[in-house]
Amino acid sequence: MNAMMQFMKRNYKIVLIVAVLAAALWSFMPSKPTSDPEKDKALLELLTFVIERGHYDPAAIDDTFSKGIYKDYITALDPSRRFFLQSDIDEFAKYETQIDDQIKNKDLTFFDLTYNRLMERIKQSKAYYKTVLESPINYKVEEDINTDYEKLPYAKSVDDLKERWRKQVKLSTLSSLADKLDLQEGKAERKPEASLDANDEKPDLAADQKALEKAQSDKKDETVKIEKKSYEELEADTRKSTEKSLNEYFGFIDDLNREDWFAVYINAIASRFDPHTSYFPPDEKERFDVSMSGKLEGIGARLQKKNDFTEITELISGGPAWRGKELEPGDVILKVAQGNKEPVDVVGMRLDDVVKKIKGPKGTEVRLSVKKTDGTMKVISIIRDEVEIEETYAKSTIINRNGMKYGLIYLPKFYIDFDNANSRDAGKDIAQEVERLKKENVQGIILDVRDNGGGSLKTVVDIAGLFIDEGPIVQIKSAGKKKEVLFDKDPKVEYDGPLVIMVNSFSASASEILAAAIQDYHRGVIIGSKQTYGKGTVQNVIDLNQFVRNSDFGDMGALKTTTQKFYRIDGGSTQLNGVSSDIAMPDRYSYVKMGERDIDNAMPWDKIDAADYKLWDKSPNFNQAIANSRKRIEGNQQFKLIDENAKWLNDRSEESVYSLNIDKFRTEQDQLEQKSKKYKVLSDYKNDLTFASLPYEVKAIAADNLLKEKRQRWHESLGKDIYVEEAVNVLDDLQGKPIKPASVAGKKDKLVKS
Repeated sequence: MNAMMQFMKRNYKIVLIVAVLAAALWSFMPSKPTSDPEKDKALLELLTFVIERGHYDPAAIDDTFSKGIYKDYITALDPSRRFFLQSDIDEFAKYETQIDDQIKNKDLTFFDLTYNRLMERIKQSKAYYKTVLESPINYKVEEDINTDYEKLPYAKSVDDLKERWRKQVKLSTLSSLADKLDLQEGKAERKPEASLDANDEKPDLAADQKALEKAQSDKKDETVKIEKKSYEELEADTRKSTEKSLNEYFGFIDDLNREDWFAVYINAIASRFDPHTSYFPPDEKERFDVSMSGKLEGIGARLQKKNDFTEITELISGGPAWRGKELEPGDVILKVAQGNKEPVDVVGMRLDDVVKKIKGPKGTEVRLSVKKTDGTMKVISIIRDEVEIEETYAKSTIINRNGMKYGLIYLPKFYIDFDNANSRDAGKDIAQEVERLKKENVQGIILDVRDNGGGSLKTVVDIAGLFIDEGPIVQIKSAGKKKEVLFDKDPKVEYDGPLVIMVNSFSASASEILAAAIQDYHRGVIIGSKQTYGKGTVQNVIDLNQFVRNSDFGDMGALKTTTQKFYRIDGGSTQLNGVSSDIAMPDRYSYVKMGERDIDNAMPWDKIDAADYKLWDKSPNFNQAIANSRKRIEGNQQFKLIDENAKWLNDRSEESVYSLNIDKFRTEQDQLEQKSKKYKVLSDYKNDLTFASLPYEVKAIAADNLLKEKRQRWHESLGKDIYVEEAVNVLDDLQGKPIKPASVAGKKDKLVKS
């Protein structure tokens, strides 16, 4: 998923456009100490050497390749076009068809030019926003701003660039001021909207959700603080808060060094071979390993940077910090000591470096000097241990409706730890959840892989094998080699009852293999978005250090490169086309372009010979269940409203011009709010299902309030999920059980949306 998300641009409307001013470069966060041009040249050589010999179908490094790198790299450096001038771009453009030659010759001229110019422009830009914010802003002027940055020309002069900053900062403060005025006048709070511009390739849902939650959280804080203030006071408040955000943003940029930006350049090169080939600097490789295994060694705390300070935001349930009961969310870390060594002051230190000092091998001691939320100081000793990230792992729940009992298993990732055979992996965990649900006598199972971006191929074979007799699961082709077929060789079927697989547009890679295999066997019903993401390739992570001997360069990082393509057992690839759902349901992104098919350098779809497999013949109601569901969805008013909302959001995504006159802006937002009220009922929906944790988890919840809260929120979310409700309807149909007519939109239950 990480590789896929690198190609998901962020571009928010109204309030979230403000985030562009403060977060456009936040996706480039590798942590490196110093820079060595000779190491950079060696890295260029390694990159091309490994890709050209290991990639499934390496692109020719020619002028066309060079043009693609140029476009991606310049966009990555300045996505909002608020740093570079047109004269800079004209100078850079001379190298547009020379990058391929510079790669072959280990020439850093283009990178050095762009890096040095970017540093110069960033330094100059610090003064631009401060000038705008130092005096009251006139919101009565008739002017507007176009936020379609991809189509926006670069500024022709420094004065033009200053004007661009002025308007972007004005939009930021205007949006905030309008909300403050609404709150003070007693109007309903306007929620920030994460929508897509026409030039977006696809939405970064994770980033959208985090930004939304933060914006809403910030607004809640503002709601509490805001009393009756004059217009002048509110206007001053908005300038103060905007300046604080921009100061933090530029503080973050100041933490980046030349080698950080070189990693951006290297990734622009790597990703032109295909969207999923990418370079991992050493720290990024470590994060990738953690995401795949779902665990790390440390204290089990999440941190965030607040100005010069590092704050504890959450303790991971079951981790050593959580068990110790001394460290708490809100504590600020001032110093870090290793065992009995002298503590090191971490105030002002970049977050990645603080994390490095706190993490460490299992069994070692770290001492944290912290400032508690009550202002007291305390030294807390913690023995590091293995920390499992619970959110990474599979979890299940029991669904009850009208005397019927079903099981739902949510799998966020196909995780595995290749270095530890005794550790958790998705295959083992799903098998365990299936066994637990069988003991509860469930009459059907839903396997939810929505938003699951993939992971280990081995775990897919293990999971699919739980539901079928022995047989092929997936076919794989490597460059120049015969196809390989991965089989489930165990004739035992762990579960042979009704099965539904839930997918959406962000189900990718391993999720698509699983869905395709279940679909080809007719073993279960695939329900969800019209089609899945369309990533039909396999990547291997190659440690670049193995190619460098007796070097003073230090850690060279790793390269994740596409080495294989996988195919369904019916012979078709999931590449580009993804997996089409047996039952397609409208969702928020029904009309938005997304997926592999919308990336310009994605690998093509093709087909090979089918494998030899036998259809599942124990679901006599299979076709009828699909037909019944399609008919229900077609007549369901809630689904009709979802589809109408999706069309409206797509139309909204085409709009990129906003008035900077406060009266017009507020009028436009009020009109938008009135139009959007029609769709607010969607968030009030409540299905007729009840959810309960399994017995083993009930015991764990009794001793863990954090786990209890997480499960309550999950169950509340499932209780508002019409897609889960329809999946249960399908399970009913697979058993031949008659279903009551679908409820219409408008059922309400005031639950907190999680």
